[in-house]
Amino acid sequence: MSYELREHTADVAVEATADSLGAVFAAVADGMAAAMTAETPDAGSRFTFEERAESREALLFDYLDRLIYERDVRNVLPVDHDAAVREADGEWVVEGSARGVPLNEVHARDLKAVTYSEMDLSEREADGGWHAYVVFDV
Repeated sequence: MSYELREHTADVAVEATADSLGAVFAAVADGMAAAMTAETPDAGSRFTFEERAESREALLFDYLDRLIYERDVRNVLPVDHDAAVREADGEWVVEGSARGVPLNEVHARDLKAVTYSEMDLSEREADGGWHAYVVFDV
């Protein structure tokens, strides 16, 4: 699982690859956290959540949007992400967890929102892994 930050006009983008759909979700989330801060202390405790959506792309959007929501409500920077994605009863479901580092313990820049602009979530034909590209509004 890996990610890279990409420059994007006035925004920032994260490009990630992983062996599974859940791992690519987590890699994008790790990239999102890296776009907000360069260093994270070992502080904070884990929290869990679940999101559901009608498509994989909508689920990725909702997953990342939920992490931004958790940041704003809990006053923490979500880091060290873990995600498991499955299809159930015609919906896509992600069960996620992250460690919430208190914002007063990090110097973080604000990401306003996740966008659908240029979003890509695709299975790589060559090796069966996954690729994601997500733009964030800063």
